Amino acid sequence: MKASQIVFLLAVSIIVALGHWYLWMRLVRDPGWPEPWPLVGAIALIALAIYLPAAIILARWLPRDIAGPTTAIAFVWMGFGFLLIAATVAADVARWLGLGAFSLWALFSKEPVDPVRRELLGRGVAATASILAVGSGALALRGGLGEVDVVEVPVSLGRLPRQLSGYTIVQLSDVHVGPTIGRRFVEQIVAKANAERPDAIVITGDLVDGRVAELARHVEPLARLQARHGVYFITGNHEYYSGVEPWVAHLKKLGIRVLRNERVSLGDGAASFDLAGIDDLWGAQFGEGQGADMEKALAGRDPERELVLLAHQPKAIDQAASLGVGLQLSGHTHGGQIFPFNAVVHFAQPYVAGLHRHTEDTQIYVSRGTGCWGPPMRLGAPAEVTKIVLA
Repeated sequence: MKASQIVFLLAVSIIVALGHWYLWMRLVRDPGWPEPWPLVGAIALIALAIYLPAAIILARWLPRDIAGPTTAIAFVWMGFGFLLIAATVAADVARWLGLGAFSLWALFSKEPVDPVRRELLGRGVAATASILAVGSGALALRGGLGEVDVVEVPVSLGRLPRQLSGYTIVQLSDVHVGPTIGRRFVEQIVAKANAERPDAIVITGDLVDGRVAELARHVEPLARLQARHGVYFITGNHEYYSGVEPWVAHLKKLGIRVLRNERVSLGDGAASFDLAGIDDLWGAQFGEGQGADMEKALAGRDPERELVLLAHQPKAIDQAASLGVGLQLSGHTHGGQIFPFNAVVHFAQPYVAGLHRHTEDTQIYVSRGTGCWGPPMRLGAPAEVTKIVLA
């Protein structure tokens, strides 16, 4: 394991610990529950704080039959825990706003704060947060485990030959085949993609979470993807975590063309356009020759031809625009996956979901993702199989 990965895991573990500490303060300590509930709550939260990162880390070495259930439990708690923290913060903010005048008076008052009133307020926050978390968590599970819809997105491109108006590209992204997503789900999305009878199919990274030896059977249905001009794949950051070279070799065996800082021509004769694909931006951390090289992918191309770029992370868009890309197809963000996490994603990526015009000549479409990472939950960011219709 690389030093950067160790630092990342330590940072995540600290965040997890702080989150559980906050829940202990607001839901266990402050309400003043009678014994033995404070002790029970403290033990439960400590156990969950340890179990969550441990299950995810150990999943890299455990057989999938064991890692699947243990990781699924950890991920479901991750989702509910996130919603519980968000709901508790929201309840706290509502309480502070509602009691602003009283709190200001209490700050300067010499009279002691009524402990009974404090406990009642604490229990009100705990009850409100729990109800909100359970309700939204149930909706999120339904969204994460439900059927994936096809989303049609028309895109007008200035340099596209008129003969190619109506050209269709089906985009799959962020499937995350691994502990919680397996062969049955892959079969379903393959059927949906093929049903659209696309001219091309693209997979914009983060297809897998695990090694080839464990997941080969689950991705095998991808060999049945059918498109007139082929199936194309680019790496995401999770391919690097899972062993990028073995996965690239395996996907080629399934008949999928992997674009690693290179491009191809799609269409028929003169009625064609360029499709380029780059490795994930984070790939450079994994050794010399890895990572995105957009200039290499676009070297020597005719600037009069239309250009569609596959780039896993939306933040590649600035360089893409400077190099004449007409449309960038990305993923990575999951659309935030679980509201209100989409607000956090904005700090890391320029776009979270949907079609955007970045400059006069460059557009970007960011898929909300076809699968789920972590919790099998989606709230306010439904999964999608995307049908891009060029004009």
